[in-house]
Amino acid sequence: MDDRRNDEPRRRTRRPPPPTADRAARLAADHVAEMTGKDFEGITSLAQAEDGRWTVGVEVVETHRIPATTDILAVYEAELDPEGELLAYRRVDRYIRCQVGER
Repeated sequence: MDDRRNDEPRRRTRRPPPPTADRAARLAADHVAEMTGKDFEGITSLAQAEDGRWTVGVEVVETHRIPATTDILAVYEAELDPEGELLAYRRVDRYIRCQVGER
């Protein structure tokens, strides 16, 4: 029986390196925009846990209005695993753009 598997070099599957803070923020923004269908506005918070998971606050425009100062914005909290895949997300805040400090 000819067993060539032992003669061939083993292929190692490479895991992507863990995302940096900047990369985790971009991944979270992409995930939230894709899941909600809303336009990305900004990152409001970013933290990495000891186990490598990321928690990212992502601000989106929920409703565009005229004038833009009356747009409805929302902040979603996204949780990413150490590789940057989305584990969970939830809306944690919603407000009118011009009333940010008045809440």
